[in-house]
Amino acid sequence: MLYPMFGMIALSGLVVILLYGSRFILISQVVSSGNGLERAKHADETRPHLPGVFRNITDNYNHIFEQPTLFYAVVIYLHLVNQGNEANVMLAWGYVIARLAHSIIQITINHVPLRIMFFVVSGFCLLAMIVREVLRLL
Repeated sequence: MLYPMFGMIALSGLVVILLYGSRFILISQVVSSGNGLERAKHADETRPHLPGVFRNITDNYNHIFEQPTLFYAVVIYLHLVNQGNEANVMLAWGYVIARLAHSIIQITINHVPLRIMFFVVSGFCLLAMIVREVLRLL
């Protein structure tokens, strides 16, 4: 049950590396042009001025730390109550794979209808794990 959780952690780590890499490039460009970094004080003011792919990375970074927090809690809970059965493990891997696809799409082509499809699939997997546990407890 914990392997899918580590898969999500690895995906999050990869997105962090992409974010730091994109920030390093931007900071290097600003510094080498002689401009100060004062304009970068507030992310919400800077984000609209980022080049497309860098903004996509930033947006995905924000997304990767939103809904997946519930995924982590659900996986830990299911592990602690010994419900790491085949169905839950498959749903957890489905969640991770759908989030991976969502990230790849958002960072590269950012095609919203396709992204939404994978967001819905990941949400279904997450909710299915929760509903299965609620039904088991009833």
